[in-house]
Amino acid sequence: MKNKIKNYLKFKIIFLTYQIFPKFFYYSFFRSRLTKKFSKTNHPLLPLFNPDFSKRFFSIRPNFRKCFVKNILIRSSLESRENIEKAKKDNSVPLITLLISPTMRCNLRCKGCYALNYKKEDDLPYEAMDRVIEEAKEMGVLFFTILGGEPFLRQDLFDIYKKHSDAVFQIFTNGTLINEETVKKLIEADNVILQISVEGLENDTDERRGAGTFKKTMKAMDILRKNRIPFGYSACVTRKNAEVVVSDEFVDLMIDKGALIGWYFLYMPVCGDKNIDLMPTPEQRNHQRIRLDYIRTNKPIFVVDFWNDAPFVGGCIAAKYYCHINNFGDVEPCIFTHFSQANIKNTSLKEALNCQFFKEIRARQPYSPNLLMPCMLIDHPKVSRELYNLCKPYPTHSAAQILFEDLKDDLDKYSYNVHQIFDKIWEEDKNRKDKD
Repeated sequence: MKNKIKNYLKFKIIFLTYQIFPKFFYYSFFRSRLTKKFSKTNHPLLPLFNPDFSKRFFSIRPNFRKCFVKNILIRSSLESRENIEKAKKDNSVPLITLLISPTMRCNLRCKGCYALNYKKEDDLPYEAMDRVIEEAKEMGVLFFTILGGEPFLRQDLFDIYKKHSDAVFQIFTNGTLINEETVKKLIEADNVILQISVEGLENDTDERRGAGTFKKTMKAMDILRKNRIPFGYSACVTRKNAEVVVSDEFVDLMIDKGALIGWYFLYMPVCGDKNIDLMPTPEQRNHQRIRLDYIRTNKPIFVVDFWNDAPFVGGCIAAKYYCHINNFGDVEPCIFTHFSQANIKNTSLKEALNCQFFKEIRARQPYSPNLLMPCMLIDHPKVSRELYNLCKPYPTHSAAQILFEDLKDDLDKYSYNVHQIFDKIWEEDKNRKDKD
């Protein structure tokens, strides 16, 4: 109780400082928490030092900025350590964020995407989503990621955002349904940031997502920038677009359009593909690592590399600091692991997080001392097969088992090639740090 009162008073003082001197708060907050070592390691937070980024941050609507500062920068920093310690004492999971896919329906048909062949009847009920968000908030979660499918196919989600105004929602969308009416609802909610999926430039995007998609996406970004609503972009990195999505031409375009954040995810063969032809090569993964380090140092945009940034969070954090709830209510370790042992419709979030499958995953993390290879599915496929055989989780996607059957040899070979490159990089980096 004492800690809660102490944190509450700290929050009031800090937030009052922000309200009176917002720019002073922004600079002093980051300067007091980010050190010189971030520059040496190209830490993901490095762009926050960039004066041009701060100008762009202060260009968004004040109500959105206020919500972000209040719930993520202040409350999260004050409460996260306490929540982690409390979770350890209670023998529970220190959940930091929760991913939810309210629907898997989509108005696009992208090549290699798992969001295919779903009906409205398959959507996660509003009541179930509302309840699990409430349960997550009780565990200290302040940040929720909404995925799909295409979330904007469900208009009732705006009621969720408004009801849970003490949290921040990040929505991954293809952007094609964003219009002036959508913008009005976003402004009313004021606790939402959008991440718009794009495959690169026009040819790259339209080749995978359909003719004319790129123009619709750019129009959506223009509407959001005009209305000063915060947004970023999300790039699914494939063997075909790996160089394009980290190029100066592409990143500069995203900055010009108004994007504050860029997310990078490797394409994963988890939707029934019987080959790994779209997966970026190990060499392309390393090129992405090098390029995003350069972008962090030189461009006013916050970028997140879902694989290469694993060293900053201790490796894979699936089933430990976050998990995914799909449209059927199945609780999965992450968005790419289509297996589960619990369904939120008939169990609590805390109980689901402590199922055998999740416990065994946490017991093995990190899967290697080399944190540049964090994933049990593609970097350590033998671990994922061992867990599957031990825990017997049920598949949450009709073709999920292909990963362990048809692709077994391909993924073992891919993993071997990844190790050949990243083991050397990890060792060289370790030696350099030892000398420093």
